[in-house]
Amino acid sequence: MIDDVLAVLKNAKSISVLTGAGISVNAGIPDFRGETGIYTKGLYSENVFDIYYFLHDPKPFYDFAREMYPVFEKAEPTFTHKFLANLESQCPVCIVTQNIDFLHEKAGSKNVIHLHGSVEKSHCLNCRKEYSFDQMKELIKKNVVPHCESCGGIIKPDVVFFGEPVIDFDKASSCVSDSYVFLALGTSLEVYPANTLVQFARGSKILVNKTKTSMDYMFDFVIHEELDTFFKELQNKGGLI
Repeated sequence: MIDDVLAVLKNAKSISVLTGAGISVNAGIPDFRGETGIYTKGLYSENVFDIYYFLHDPKPFYDFAREMYPVFEKAEPTFTHKFLANLESQCPVCIVTQNIDFLHEKAGSKNVIHLHGSVEKSHCLNCRKEYSFDQMKELIKKNVVPHCESCGGIIKPDVVFFGEPVIDFDKASSCVSDSYVFLALGTSLEVYPANTLVQFARGSKILVNKTKTSMDYMFDFVIHEELDTFFKELQNKGGLI
């Protein structure tokens, strides 16, 4: 199997990649739906990311954010993040991520679409004043709920909550349909509409995920393995990068 995947990647004229929480777990960022995920362990309810709950009472989200912002700050790209960034020296690579961290950018990837937004920036819901990650980190430390320094409005990270539309889905689907190879990495393929992107893929489809998904049958190659382990094996075998 690994030889087949290696051959496909070496011959690819362009590659699109969908990444999920599994790619960032080794960076210390917990996933949500995995065996030890945030929702699975009952640490936080999905309501924390519900826009209607947030608008009614943003405190539960900021209780979560107060724990997570230091984690995002300290996290460094994993081997797989770096592998994908280095792959750009071989051919055009478009990354569509479900993750709200910015580890792909830290690794050096140039073409990244954040379907679910990112914590890299935040905006006041009233006057739209922008706040950087570092500014927001300090505001979260000092305040139960951060309010805009200009108008007093509630600040919200540029993250897509349940009840909000995803970002740049048309751009993401075009990226997938235009590529010769589609990779789905570290994703359970349970979240809509990200899980529909495989339907836009016209070339070879490769899934690497630690556990089985309900959409395994839609891929040409399915590998159930931890991401960093697999891509280290791939690099050692084929010297792709």
